[in-house]
Amino acid sequence: MLNLGAKEFWFVVGSQHLYGEEALAEVKAHAQAMTDALNESGVLPYPLVLQDLAVSADKITSIMKEVNYRDEVAGVITWMHTFSPAKMWIHGTKLLQKPLLHLATQYNESIPWATIDMDFMNLNQAAHGDREYGFINARLKKQNKIVVGYWERPEVQRQIADWMDAAVAYNESFSIKVARFGDNMRNVGVTEGDKVEAQIQFGWTVDYFGIGDLVEYVNAVTEEELDRLFKEYAELYEFDYGTYSKEDWEARVKVQASYEIAIKRFLDNGGYNAFTTNFEDLHGMKQLPGLAVQRLMAQGYGFAGEGDWKTAALDRLLKVMSHNESTGFMEDYTYELAAGQESILQSHMLEVDPTLASSKPKLIVSPLGIGGKEDPARLVFDGKAGDGVVVSMADFGTHFKLLINEVSAFEPAVPAPKLPVARVLWNVKPNFQDGVKAWIENGGGHHTVVSLNLTTDQIETYAKLVDLEYVIIK
Repeated sequence: MLNLGAKEFWFVVGSQHLYGEEALAEVKAHAQAMTDALNESGVLPYPLVLQDLAVSADKITSIMKEVNYRDEVAGVITWMHTFSPAKMWIHGTKLLQKPLLHLATQYNESIPWATIDMDFMNLNQAAHGDREYGFINARLKKQNKIVVGYWERPEVQRQIADWMDAAVAYNESFSIKVARFGDNMRNVGVTEGDKVEAQIQFGWTVDYFGIGDLVEYVNAVTEEELDRLFKEYAELYEFDYGTYSKEDWEARVKVQASYEIAIKRFLDNGGYNAFTTNFEDLHGMKQLPGLAVQRLMAQGYGFAGEGDWKTAALDRLLKVMSHNESTGFMEDYTYELAAGQESILQSHMLEVDPTLASSKPKLIVSPLGIGGKEDPARLVFDGKAGDGVVVSMADFGTHFKLLINEVSAFEPAVPAPKLPVARVLWNVKPNFQDGVKAWIENGGGHHTVVSLNLTTDQIETYAKLVDLEYVIIK
């Protein structure tokens, strides 16, 4: 459940007055036909809106100013139908503060050899216009995306769609607000970082709150609210009472229900869309939030444990980019080192994202040997299979660095009846030895965000937009 509001992208088509009004009318007709077809394709996640033809510096500048001003416009897609003199684009492109995609295509798929003449050549010269326009973007050092190919082909449309998701995430990055309930886990290195620099570079706001601030919200939850949410749990999950009495089990689950209601209310009241907890900061709470966190992640809130605000913000960012599908906070736990079966078990103490579940989760209560509180409730499941990316951000003191590793997740073949947490298994690329070694050498953390719905290219697109150093392991 991601409430981002309406988003759209503007389609700006380059031409010039040199060819006359009749030619420009044909350019506009071609552009409108492409816009309509792309919107009707069902591939693009957001609508494309055609603008006036970009035939002068003043028109281009006016369009780009309007793009910056309008919150619903997430980016610009440009197409050079004809030769569009690039100096016209300089001022407007320099002013543009949102993502830019250069679509290197043309209206017709093939050259009409039987009828081609100079009128056709002059009107359909995208190959000419692409070079001129591409030069000026390179000269301006714009981190624009370039997609090449015939616009009707599904693979080209898919590239545009992937970029749209990355562009929306870039814009939403400046609206990410992380509420830290408690501080960072003591003596841990990778959870630390420069919050001011993160706000400057990525737009992330990170605020601290004492546990007492949250406990006040917990204490205000009513019995009616708890009963209503508990009924929802019964519809969605398989109840496993284990060795607990039904009454004791339900009471412990309702503690988590109170946390879910309270945390969500706290976040929404403050405009926060990501948060952290810490098992070392639980004064006034009966349990470490487990089920509550899992439920909120499934609704699109970013999260990370141990006060790791960087990963919580990254989680929210990738949830936006992936439409909250098969994407969540993760932690490296245990290696499988049997020859030919090398892989990594991913999990966390309690908080594994249900968007990664391969089947209906089981709701259990079980002891937690850390934190010194009562037995918490959590969802247990096995993770999905699929190819994806795992991402980690580290602060190296002088700069942030993003680690990106391609992985192949698989469903566990062997049960783990005594493991009271959800589990995700994956193979790292290019292989276990080289992948793990490269991750460690480059300072990749144990807290990550994994997505089976995103590609390396999309993560790389975002990193370039925010001038973030990144390393790709694949």
